[in-house]
Amino acid sequence: MTADSAPERQQHIQTRQPRGQTLLFDADDTLWENNIYFERAIAAFISYLDHRTHTPEEVRAHLNRVEHATIAAHGYGLKSFRRSLVACFEQLTDAPITAEKHARILRFVESIAEHEIEPLAGVAATLAELATRHRCLLVTKGDPEEQRDKLARSGLAAHFFAVEVLPEKNAAAYRALAAQYTCDPARTWMIGNSPKSDINPALAAGLHAVFLPHDFTWVLEEEAVRGPATGQHLLELAAFADLIRHF
Repeated sequence: MTADSAPERQQHIQTRQPRGQTLLFDADDTLWENNIYFERAIAAFISYLDHRTHTPEEVRAHLNRVEHATIAAHGYGLKSFRRSLVACFEQLTDAPITAEKHARILRFVESIAEHEIEPLAGVAATLAELATRHRCLLVTKGDPEEQRDKLARSGLAAHFFAVEVLPEKNAAAYRALAAQYTCDPARTWMIGNSPKSDINPALAAGLHAVFLPHDFTWVLEEEAVRGPATGQHLLELAAFADLIRHF
């Protein structure tokens, strides 16, 4: 965010939006921590690989490329992440993957699945209040079984009138979603931490957006935040609880 763009993003938020808005919420790293656990697993994987010639930064860059290809072929989720780690290991090591090494790589993935799902600060109370005034819909992407399980374990499911787990979050997906749930674009907001999946495609689909930056947003989700078109609103907030002041 540049200094010049800040006033443009903030100019419309002096008063709270009226009741009856449709609020579309991202899940991972918006409602609960997610990517930080992947980052820890990746750091452990790179340390385990301990490559003789490539630096940790080079190994990470290679893994990013592998993940991009794996996601294109198999989608998001832990199963896809496991494929990426195995493929990266195979491509960067001369030694074959033994049963012991394969089990060790799987352990990095299991370490992610074992974490409790705890809402980020202010999320539970804020969602509970917002749901009394607005229509709240969870819009995430990934493995449907994994995402629905995380939602159930988070304790937040009761606040959403519907849950959509999409294979990808792009402008076409948001337009289809808006049509499916009869969303008035003028009263519909996508709320999330990812410029690539939450903010930019929602704006491209004609919706409003609320950007909630996260310190550990996944590198493959990084993208410059685009400005809203005439008649659209883009709000950037420092904390989830700040939503109460605007909705």
